[in-house]
Amino acid sequence: MIGWLSGTVRRRDAVEVVAVLDVAGVGYEVFLASVDDLRIGDPLEVHVHTVVRADAILLYGFRDFAEREFFELLLATPGVGPSTAMAALRTMSLGQLAQAIEDGDAKRVAQVPGIGTKTANRIVLELKGKILVDAVDQSATTERQPREIDEALRSLGYSAPEIREALVDTDLPDDEGEALRFALNRLRRS
Repeated sequence: MIGWLSGTVRRRDAVEVVAVLDVAGVGYEVFLASVDDLRIGDPLEVHVHTVVRADAILLYGFRDFAEREFFELLLATPGVGPSTAMAALRTMSLGQLAQAIEDGDAKRVAQVPGIGTKTANRIVLELKGKILVDAVDQSATTERQPREIDEALRSLGYSAPEIREALVDTDLPDDEGEALRFALNRLRRS
């Protein structure tokens, strides 16, 4: 599987939202959330989700790993394929979409082209509480919480909204053990 590519943009198509990325003389066609800011000749690094079908190998590229993880979470929902998941990321920012799901706002999720009410409800039902705090745009915090701390707290049964609320405007210590103890103390007090 191809997980990451770094190269030069050789072609971009705003209609299909695809770019051809030259990586050491090999051109990879990569579907992206947006090509508006790309120019031919620009360097580009993308995290890739590879889909292998009987008739094609498709590459979906993301500017950061959190966006790719969110795309993969959407794909885990029954009835959501790569085109629908990509449409969701093109319609709303990662933070807006994650917040709508965490808030249980199926009506807002249904605004994505290709997602009807039934699928929007299924996305909210399947993903609510599973979205990592660092995938959500937290404009109230100055720094995102480390992924390891978030995952540890989630494994202890805390939900993403509980973690977000308890740790808003909080700088965790650099040491993971201390950071986890600090976060647990904050969660117990809330």
